[in-house]
Amino acid sequence: MYHVTIKGVDYTVEAGTTFQELADKVQKKGEPVILLAYVNGKLKELFQPVEKNCQVEFVTLAQEAGYMTYKRTAMFIFLKACEDLFGEGSSDDISIKYSIGNSTFCEFLVRDIQVNVQMALKVQKRMEEICKENIPIQKTSVDTYQAQKYFEGVGLKEKQRLFRFRRESKTNLYSLGGYENYFYGYMAPSTGYIQTFLVSPYQDGLVLQTPKRHQTEELQKFYPQPKLFRVMQRSREWSATMGVDTVGALNEVITCGNTNHLILLQEGLQEKLMAEIADKIVQGHKKIVLIAGPSSSGKTTFSHRLSIQLQIAGKNPHPISLDDYFLDRELSPKDEFGNYNFETIASLDVDLFTKHMNCLLAGEEISMPTYNFVTGKREYKGKTLKLGHDDILVIEGIHGLNGELSRNLPREAKYKIYVSALSQINLDEHNRIPSSDGRLLRRIVRDSMTRGNDAKETIGRWDSVRKGEEDNIFPYQEEADIMFNSSQIYELAVLKQYAEPLLFAVPRNCPEYQEAKRLLNFLDYFLNIKSEDIPKTSLLREFIGGSCFET
Repeated sequence: MYHVTIKGVDYTVEAGTTFQELADKVQKKGEPVILLAYVNGKLKELFQPVEKNCQVEFVTLAQEAGYMTYKRTAMFIFLKACEDLFGEGSSDDISIKYSIGNSTFCEFLVRDIQVNVQMALKVQKRMEEICKENIPIQKTSVDTYQAQKYFEGVGLKEKQRLFRFRRESKTNLYSLGGYENYFYGYMAPSTGYIQTFLVSPYQDGLVLQTPKRHQTEELQKFYPQPKLFRVMQRSREWSATMGVDTVGALNEVITCGNTNHLILLQEGLQEKLMAEIADKIVQGHKKIVLIAGPSSSGKTTFSHRLSIQLQIAGKNPHPISLDDYFLDRELSPKDEFGNYNFETIASLDVDLFTKHMNCLLAGEEISMPTYNFVTGKREYKGKTLKLGHDDILVIEGIHGLNGELSRNLPREAKYKIYVSALSQINLDEHNRIPSSDGRLLRRIVRDSMTRGNDAKETIGRWDSVRKGEEDNIFPYQEEADIMFNSSQIYELAVLKQYAEPLLFAVPRNCPEYQEAKRLLNFLDYFLNIKSEDIPKTSLLREFIGGSCFET
């Protein structure tokens, strides 16, 4: 018999009792579904048995680890449904591409199958049947070389490539009703845990929609985001053209010694895109460029490099940070915990910003503010600005795309740019790399170098940062005139050498340890690329240091 403590309540259980059985005792109707368990601080899947006295904290859909488990399990069921409907091996021709909000876009290349509403309804119905059957999901551990040969035999080339560079001697495979696959991350114990999802046709593929965090029964209506979709599609098309659209393919480039060529191509592509954006700004006679994007998207370096391209085009750019228009701290709004909330547009003096911009457009001179983050006060240090004929304002800040910021500025004068780091490569055919992982690793490295924050502190704040993005940035991304993907195909192989020591330093006895461990396991898939090969103008230099734009 073992003693298990859950939320201060002690349970006596027999040997062999699973955490799933314990979860069933505490799961309440209407609350987010329980999907995983922290057992003495270690994350475990629910089908695992209790093996000693322990403290248990259950993980639900409302938490990041549970949310990703829900999405991953739903995708497993989706692939199984396609196997059932279109024949054994059909999932080999389905590629999981990228996320659009809380939806995942799947490229569907199964021969002789037309993607349309009727086909999506068939997949939806078969998924519902599988979930209703509550089929157990089984996990087995096999030799990594055995897994490599298995996926080579079934035609999943990118999985075979991935395992070729796997250091671990063992690899976990999941099985669902006879269908076996590899997934990076944990699974729900059975298909009955996945109750809410929607399959829809979109472009030339299918979209699998799952609940957002904190949702349990309802799905928000799927709204296509054509601009975001197009920039992600273009990035993946370029990666595929270069033959580097998965981690295994990237590792092969590294082992062959061709990384310099890849870096030059990536940097050249981004420079070309920046030049095209600058040309559009000049041709449209724009006077105000508004740049926004989520945390660690590379907005600062982008604005510097765009300014250079504007200068090449004969213009005189003036950088302005929206941070300088913060309200004095005592006037700033507070969140539900009583802390100052600098993520909301209500923390900005929008009236003053609007007045200054209209004065500049009218040819008047203004006194430029500077925000003092130490005192929490706006200051004026004698800096003035007046726009000439060839002058352009380059304004950077998280609220740049929010219509409330610039609604009283003339539309013909504005050009809005959304900058984000959208993953260009996936682990393999069926395991995508969340863009948020890349941004978190960027931030961990940058915060350590420039802000004195350790990885524990950065990880601890990340959930709050993501919430601020979801509330204040992502809803406005389709308002952009153009989107720019700052992610670089090789960057995780460079960030690895900086991030790993920081992640290893996270103590075992803190809540952030499990996330640090997950990121370490993730980085283990990548071979290293030395940072000396990265140009000083690169967007990546904003995070690893050595940028020529540093002041």
